[in-house]
Amino acid sequence: MTANQTMPSRGRLIGFLALMVLVGLNLRPALSSLSPLLNRIQADTGLSPLGIGALTTLPVLCLGLFAPLAPWLAKRLGPERTLSLALLLLAGALLLRANHLTPLLFLGTLGVGAAIGIAGTLLPALVKRELPKGADLMTGVYTMALCLGGALGAGLGIPLADWLGDWHLSLASWALLALAALVAWRLGMPHPRPPSPASLAPAPRVRLWRHGLAWQVTALMGSQSSLAYIVFGWLPVLLQKRGLSEGEAGWLLAGSVMVQLISALGAPWLARLHRDQRPAMLLVLGLTTAGFVILLQAPLSLRWLGATLLGLGQGGAFSLALTMIVLRSGDSRLAGKLSGMAQGFGYTLAAMGPLAIGLLLQLGAGLGTVTGVLVGIAGFAAVFACLAGRNRRLEFDAEGSLVTRVYQRR
Repeated sequence: MTANQTMPSRGRLIGFLALMVLVGLNLRPALSSLSPLLNRIQADTGLSPLGIGALTTLPVLCLGLFAPLAPWLAKRLGPERTLSLALLLLAGALLLRANHLTPLLFLGTLGVGAAIGIAGTLLPALVKRELPKGADLMTGVYTMALCLGGALGAGLGIPLADWLGDWHLSLASWALLALAALVAWRLGMPHPRPPSPASLAPAPRVRLWRHGLAWQVTALMGSQSSLAYIVFGWLPVLLQKRGLSEGEAGWLLAGSVMVQLISALGAPWLARLHRDQRPAMLLVLGLTTAGFVILLQAPLSLRWLGATLLGLGQGGAFSLALTMIVLRSGDSRLAGKLSGMAQGFGYTLAAMGPLAIGLLLQLGAGLGTVTGVLVGIAGFAAVFACLAGRNRRLEFDAEGSLVTRVYQRR
């Protein structure tokens, strides 16, 4: 048994979790703080609905395009230094995005997506490495931090713009949180020095794309993430089409994301009550679907019920999708590779969701059509939840070949 497989001390465990929470807080505000401000951005820049749709799609697309870069960088720099680089890039991109020039607005948005894509891909592997016995439950902890960050971004976007007098400054203010996380991470990261190449044993090549289980996890990650980024990018706009003010629409989004804290932490515990994760996954996808239908089709008097159900569903869905990565991996190296694939291809797929909603709105589609598209995506996710949720795991056999095996959870 290696040192990384032993149970860490309580102090080291608490310190590591605190760092994961602080890093996790940074991986959603850059996205969720944008959508409540879209109407102001459009009025100031003159962007068309399609251009605004591209602005919401670009960071999600970059999550997918840059996620596979994370394992490559981690192998050469070490995961700790790679995460430091991602946080530095995030802070710089947030400052660049706060610019009156439209090209720099898009360039900064691209950098935000790249930074979050790299950082988010590293987290499952780090948790698997540091906490191999409780990786599924600890995934819920940092997922809760992601949800909290998303709620803060959605809820504070408009108030910060009003207080600071400019939507540019509202967007730029989140760079302070990224810099705080960078400083804390540099001071307390678990392994400051990456292992020298000479000390690493030759590792077998990993061809995840040959295994159906890896694609099932990827499709689940992509489809449920598509719904999440549609919410971050377009829910306030859709609610304003129903007659709500931009402030109330932003707070509904913030309230829905805040509710995600409950299910993000609770869903992995719920999944442990069953033989596999299929019942829990179908439950949270059902709640997500109900939330969309109530928010976009039911009387507005039920809007907070819809926001609550949507939050419970999406928090649980995202937490369980990340949990699948660590549960379907035999070790931390495989977790890193599967995380890169699932979030790389998955977020590229997810980017099509916000873009599709932007195209539908550009073409004058009504809320009924939008609701139908959202329900269809949720149904697609449910199919792959039934496949990825089975008790299967990718691991190396005695000959060093990657295989898929059934395993019994203790």
